[in-house]
Amino acid sequence: MPGSRETMTAGGAIFTRLKALGIDYVFCNSGTDFPPIIEGLAEAKAKDIALPQALTIPHEHAAMSMAHGYYQLSGKCPAVMLHTNVGLSNGVTGAINAACAHVPMLLMSGRTPITEHSRFGARTVPIGWGQEMRDQAGMVRECCKWDFELRYPEQITELMDRAYAISNSTPKGPAYLSLPREVLCETISSDGLTADGALAPARIMPEASSLQAAAMALANAERPLIIAQRGAGDASSFARFQQMVSDWAIPVCSYWAVELALPTDHDCHVGANPSPWIEDADVILILDSLAPWQPDIHKPRSDATIINLGPDPLFSRFPVRTFRSAITLAGENADTIPALAAALDAQPKNQARIRDRRELVATASAATRTDMARIAEAGNSGPMSKQWVSHCLGKALEGHISTVYSELGTMLGFLSRREVNSFFQEPHSGGLGWGLPAALGAQLADPDRLVVATMGDGSYMFSNPTVCHQIAEALELPVITLILNNHEWGAVRQSVVGLYPDGYAAKSNEVPLTALTPSPDFRQTAGASNAHVERVERGSDLPAALERAIAVATREHRQVLLDIQVAVG
Repeated sequence: MPGSRETMTAGGAIFTRLKALGIDYVFCNSGTDFPPIIEGLAEAKAKDIALPQALTIPHEHAAMSMAHGYYQLSGKCPAVMLHTNVGLSNGVTGAINAACAHVPMLLMSGRTPITEHSRFGARTVPIGWGQEMRDQAGMVRECCKWDFELRYPEQITELMDRAYAISNSTPKGPAYLSLPREVLCETISSDGLTADGALAPARIMPEASSLQAAAMALANAERPLIIAQRGAGDASSFARFQQMVSDWAIPVCSYWAVELALPTDHDCHVGANPSPWIEDADVILILDSLAPWQPDIHKPRSDATIINLGPDPLFSRFPVRTFRSAITLAGENADTIPALAAALDAQPKNQARIRDRRELVATASAATRTDMARIAEAGNSGPMSKQWVSHCLGKALEGHISTVYSELGTMLGFLSRREVNSFFQEPHSGGLGWGLPAALGAQLADPDRLVVATMGDGSYMFSNPTVCHQIAEALELPVITLILNNHEWGAVRQSVVGLYPDGYAAKSNEVPLTALTPSPDFRQTAGASNAHVERVERGSDLPAALERAIAVATREHRQVLLDIQVAVG
C-alpha cells in the first residue's frame, strides 16, 4: 500500500538495533516477560531480518560469565537479557565481575508489568505482582556505568545507542536497561533501526607531558619495577611491552595477575612475589593493577616515584584505594603502552646501568623458574600438587593456540604461558563460578582455539556445572575442564591460616566451614552431557590423561572433564 511503513514489535526492534550496533550474540535467560521478545524474534526470522544470535542459557550467572569470556577473546561487546528482578538478581555477581574487569556489555532484564488490566501486556499470572520492585535497577547500579528504564518503544534506538557508547567508553563496563512488558508489546516503525550508531564511544589518552614525565622517570631509574595484573592490551601492545622491558631491562612482577602481560619465561618476568624488588625500587610503574601489593607486607621506598597506568588508573569505582600516584596515565592499555614505549625510545640510555641490571634481572628470573620447576616436580605423587598440575598443563599445551581460564585452579608461572590472551584468572571481585562459563564464552568467540578451564572443586560447584555442560553440548563447545579437587574450599583455609598462623584452626586436623566431603563424582555430571570424563589420582598419570583430553577436544570436537585429585593446602 503506498505510504505504508514496515512495523515490528518493540521486542524485535531491540534485537534489530543491537545488530546494527555490531553485537553478534545475546546471552538470554527467558521468562514470562519475554513473550513480545520471542514473538519479535520469530517475526524477524519469518521476514529474513538480520539479528544477533540469541542463545538460550539456562542460568543467569552462566549467561553473564559467558558474555565476559566472549569479550575477552573477541574484543566485541556482548549483550545479556535476563528475566525481571529474579533473573537480574542471579546475574548481579556477573555484573560485579564485569565491572571490576572493565568488561563492556549491554545488560537488560524485563520488568514485571506495571498495569493489572486493560492494556496489552498487563499482568496475567501471580508472579506479575510478586516480582514488582520500586527500584529494580538498584541491584546493579553500583556496578553499571549507566542505567535506565525503557518508557516508550520509540526510544529504543536512542537508548540503545547511548547504552552502547557509554559501556564501550574508557573505562569500559556494563550498562543496564530495564524493559517493561507493556512497552515491549507495542509495535513501532522499523525506520532507522538499522542505521549506524549515533554516538561514538570515548577513548581517552594521557597528556603528552605526563607521558614525558613517566618516560623520564623510568629512563633515569636505577632500580625500576613494573607490577602488572591485567595484561598489556592487545596483541600489538603486548609485543611492544615485551620490547620495552627488554630494551630497558625492567623487571616485571605478576602479583595476583588475572591476565598475562609478559611471557612467563621472559628474562624480565621475575614471578609473582614483589619482594625484594619493591623495597629497592626507586621508580614503580603500576600497570593496570587494582591492588599491586599488600601494604602490611610490601613496603615501597618513601622516595620512590610511583606511576599508575590503566583505563582507570586510580580505580575510581572503589571508595578506598590509597596507593600513591605521582604520575597518572589514563587510557586503554592498547594505546597507552605504545605511547609510553615511544616516549621511552626518545630518552637517552645509560647502557652500562642497563647491562648490569639486565644480568641481575635475568639471573633472578632464571632462578625463580628453576625453583618453580623443582617445587612442581616434588608434587608428582598421589594426591598431586596444584603446582604439578600447572606444570604438566603448560607442557601439554605447547604447540597449541590455547587459552587457560583459572579460578583457584592452575597457577601462573608454574603454568607456562607466552601469548596474548593465553591466560585469564578470576577477577579480583571474586564472584566465583565464573571460570567454566567464561571459558565457554571464549570458545564461542574463537572456535578453533583450545580452551581449558581449571578450577577448584568448590569453584566448579559454584559454576552451575549441569548448566555449563549442557551449554557445551548444545553449542558444541569442546572446552576441557580440569577440576583440581582437594575436597575443600582451599582459599578459605588459606585465608584463615594467613590471618591466624598460630591459631586453633591452623593447628586442627579440619578447618571449620571449609570441608567439601563427601566429594561428588563429578564425572557423572559432565558425562550426562556427553563429555569425555576421567578421574586422575596420581601425578605420574596426568601427562597421558592431558594428552587424551586434548585429542578428544581437537579431533572429536567434544567437551572433556578431568577430576584431578590434589593435595590439601
